[in-house]
Amino acid sequence: MADFTAGSGYRRGVPAQPPHRPTTAQPAGRRTSAVEVRRSTRRRRTVSAYREGDRTIVLIPARMSEAEERRWVTVMLDRLAAQESRRLVGDSELAGRAERLSDQYLDGRARPASVRWVTNQNTRWGSCPPAEGSIRLSHRLQGMPEYVVDYVLLHELAHLLVPGHGPRFWRLLESYPRTERARGYLEGAVAAGRLPQPPGPAAE
Repeated sequence: MADFTAGSGYRRGVPAQPPHRPTTAQPAGRRTSAVEVRRSTRRRRTVSAYREGDRTIVLIPARMSEAEERRWVTVMLDRLAAQESRRLVGDSELAGRAERLSDQYLDGRARPASVRWVTNQNTRWGSCPPAEGSIRLSHRLQGMPEYVVDYVLLHELAHLLVPGHGPRFWRLLESYPRTERARGYLEGAVAAGRLPQPPGPAAE
């Protein structure tokens, strides 16, 4: 999700437009998905945008003029595109970390088809659909200590070898020296922000 604060171009005296007035647009040269603009009376100067399926949602103050709306849609589409471009680099680095962890702790036996960050995973830290063999990590992990991200990566790598959270699965993670510390960190994050609860042996 991208956020901005409207600067001097924001017109304070413009009559309010109907809130949540959906519009669609397809600016040339950018992602061709529909753009829906939602106006909010609660917003004063902030503008936000995010992807929702095949659409891009742009949230703007209700009193913003149509000219400013068009300008901010362009700005936010550019910002989202830049974020997604940076994330591609991050995904590549993530795949390299997964390979290193597999070699170091799982004798190189776990080889995911892909490893990437996702923004639509709010009930778990990571996932590894067996049919796909791909690992997806929640964007909520970004900014956390490396040993925590490594633990979640290793957790999902282990699922490529053993499904479920039985004793055999947890034995695979025993070789990672920071397992308990990482789990403690995630549990603290859960308590502080109602984030996903990390699975553990006691949950079985």
